[in-house]
Amino acid sequence: MIQMMAILLQAQSRPPAAQSDAPIFGYIPIIIFFLIAVLLPVVLLGVSRLLHRRVFEREKLMPYECGIDPIGDARERFSVRFYIVAMLFLVFDVEVVFLFPWAVIYDKLALFGLVEMLIFIGILVVGYYYAWRKGALEWA
Repeated sequence: MIQMMAILLQAQSRPPAAQSDAPIFGYIPIIIFFLIAVLLPVVLLGVSRLLHRRVFEREKLMPYECGIDPIGDARERFSVRFYIVAMLFLVFDVEVVFLFPWAVIYDKLALFGLVEMLIFIGILVVGYYYAWRKGALEWA
């Protein structure tokens, strides 16, 4: 089997005109790689399923909540403030991502790039101040 794979994978020593009749040999490494990529996870998951311990104790079946016994229903309602803070985090986080490309080409932008980024950061600070004054960042 290994010898056959080695024969299929090695470069052909025939002249280029003779190689045109069998171009499929160039795809053999890709097919082997694909088979390994599909079979390896399937085999590893199967072996893991066969070898794992099947011990189900009361503690093992309880939902995990930071080492503390869960109190109350898991489907209770959250305050809207939680979602507002999460959305504000995402908005400001995405806006800050724009700082990286600016920092990469800062030397090409010179003074113009500095002024534009100061305006951008100023707009972010105004938005942050507005959210702070409206109480969107308060947890209580």
